[in-house]
Amino acid sequence: MNNNQQPSYVHTSLNDGVGELILDRPDVHNAFDEVMIAQMISAIEAFTEDANCQVLVLRANGKNFSAGADLNWMRKQAQMDFEQNLNDANELAKLMHLLDKFPKPSLALVQGAAFGGALGLICCCDIVISNSRASFCLSEVKLGLLPAVISPYVVRAMGNRQARRYMLTAERFDAQSALTHQVIHQINDDLDAAAKPFIDAFKANSPQGMAWVKTLVSRLEDGVIDEATLAYTSEQIARIRVSTEAQEGLNAFFDKRQPNWSQAATPVKGAQ
Repeated sequence: MNNNQQPSYVHTSLNDGVGELILDRPDVHNAFDEVMIAQMISAIEAFTEDANCQVLVLRANGKNFSAGADLNWMRKQAQMDFEQNLNDANELAKLMHLLDKFPKPSLALVQGAAFGGALGLICCCDIVISNSRASFCLSEVKLGLLPAVISPYVVRAMGNRQARRYMLTAERFDAQSALTHQVIHQINDDLDAAAKPFIDAFKANSPQGMAWVKTLVSRLEDGVIDEATLAYTSEQIARIRVSTEAQEGLNAFFDKRQPNWSQAATPVKGAQ
């Protein structure tokens, strides 16, 4: 999945339905540049098309998840004209959009620092678990910049009020603050153990149902409940009820058997 003739900054694997996208530049704290961004785009596109991938796990090798933008990449950006910078930013925007709209459940496992654009990646994932020493920062204003491309996802996760604070102050915040501000869902120093019940639950659920849930929730982000909203939600449930997968799920329920997509699973704690 990596670009030819380029260093491999991203590694992938697919085992038992779980696709892993691993940032692998630990020598520079997994800072990303145009090469890593392109490799991440290719990996996400491949996992999107691969029917054997049921869940995507985003993680990183080394002490830190990602320090954000690579310094050498930033130096190059400073020498680019407007059109070159626009093309560069469009690639990062494409990465964020692909991850945000990934049609299968996504889970980020975060250790150590997750700064700048890395915080955007986290906010694009469905579930985020960090260890207790994780720290987060939107430091762009210190450099005279702004977190423009990642801002829709960060603001959606944190809310406008908290996003203003952390984007304006560029202060670091810890895992507990990230949990409070809905950037992450859980703190656990054993990331793999914490991830397992989520992965098991995803693998037991209807792939079609989960994909439609992601589309539904995205559609409802503006919070408006009007006639169009009512018509859309009614149409969605009517369409999915008559689908092959939903029919299998309903019949399996009444037959007291597992549906054909399901694997034995450990329920997520607190799930109904």
